[in-house]
Amino acid sequence: MAKTSFTDEDDALLEELGVEVEVKNTGSRTPREERIIAGFEDIERFFEQHGRAPLHGEDRDIFERLYAVRLDKIRSSPECRSVLASRDKHGLITGEPTAAVHEQNDLDDDALLAELGVLDAGNDDITKLTHVKSRAEIKAAEEIAKRTPCLDFDTFKPLFTKVQEELASGARVTRKFKDDAQIRQGDFFILGGQKIYVAEMGVEFIAEYGRSDRRLRVIYDNGTESDILMRSLQRALNRDEASRRITDPSAGPLFSDAVEEGDMEAGTIYVLRSKSDHPLIKEHRDVIHKIGVTSGDIQRRIINAKLDPTFLMAEVEIVATYELSNINRIKLENLIHRFFEPAKLDIEIKDRFGNPVVPREWFLVPLFLIDEMIEKIKDGSIVDYRYDPDIGKIIG
Repeated sequence: MAKTSFTDEDDALLEELGVEVEVKNTGSRTPREERIIAGFEDIERFFEQHGRAPLHGEDRDIFERLYAVRLDKIRSSPECRSVLASRDKHGLITGEPTAAVHEQNDLDDDALLAELGVLDAGNDDITKLTHVKSRAEIKAAEEIAKRTPCLDFDTFKPLFTKVQEELASGARVTRKFKDDAQIRQGDFFILGGQKIYVAEMGVEFIAEYGRSDRRLRVIYDNGTESDILMRSLQRALNRDEASRRITDPSAGPLFSDAVEEGDMEAGTIYVLRSKSDHPLIKEHRDVIHKIGVTSGDIQRRIINAKLDPTFLMAEVEIVATYELSNINRIKLENLIHRFFEPAKLDIEIKDRFGNPVVPREWFLVPLFLIDEMIEKIKDGSIVDYRYDPDIGKIIG
């Protein structure tokens, strides 16, 4: 049938419906009717999959929003209702158009998608969108957007002020956030040009695809907060090209060319293994290590180990040493102990007077992982990693 048989009003209605189908010569229906029916079939398929009509709302899937607009346009057109009356097995066209769609009556599918920023120019097939985000990305963006006023922001405001001062002084620096890098309670980041603070971390649970996740309480420097999932925050940080991790000042500049107060010209990280007969230590002797930093002679330090609860009241052997220059011993030791904190040995022993003592600086971690940690300290990447005792690996 020639196009001249259609009026301008006909074309306008088809344009509003936003459906494009191959014109078939059915003999019983006009091309216009075929296009109306094809558009309605999409809505029927949605109903059969979900058990309900498509709904409006920013929290809905893109296609659901499109079908909701299309259904309201069909309901508002007497001609469309007449064409579809005998096909409406689910009673979809009997409802009234919603108020929300009246503001968008001039939008076809392409126009709505373009307004949402998800359709390529020239792509007229709504089933082949090249810029539609995955549901995971959409969910992450939605969670980031769901912020509420932080009622106790006065508690957090001094933290943001201090972080800014430490950035200005060089005590803290910013680093690019790496894919799936760890997020810990107390961490600061820059996201969307704002400083954010991870104030609380909920109980770990297993999410989709068997991956662990946690619910976070994140505070923003504008006085708002959100309770997003950890992996949602990771995805948001990964997508934002300007996102940054704000480093912990306790790590400080561990290695530098200039010697500052508290620094040493040379120092040694040492790793010791106990010769104790304690049942727990005997069972796990190969993976129980004491890690420390000293500027003195290690042999002299351990000469009376069997009398010192620090050394588990037993002889020890030196299994590894790492020579370093221009280090701040306190900062370095704190960094190492904090890194392996999840693997800290929980044991109580008696000193030579029979008093109970809980030794520090002993960790259930194999030597090769200590080697790996030291390398990451040297190259400065340690802030992007953490030790996971459940799998016995350093992960980013």
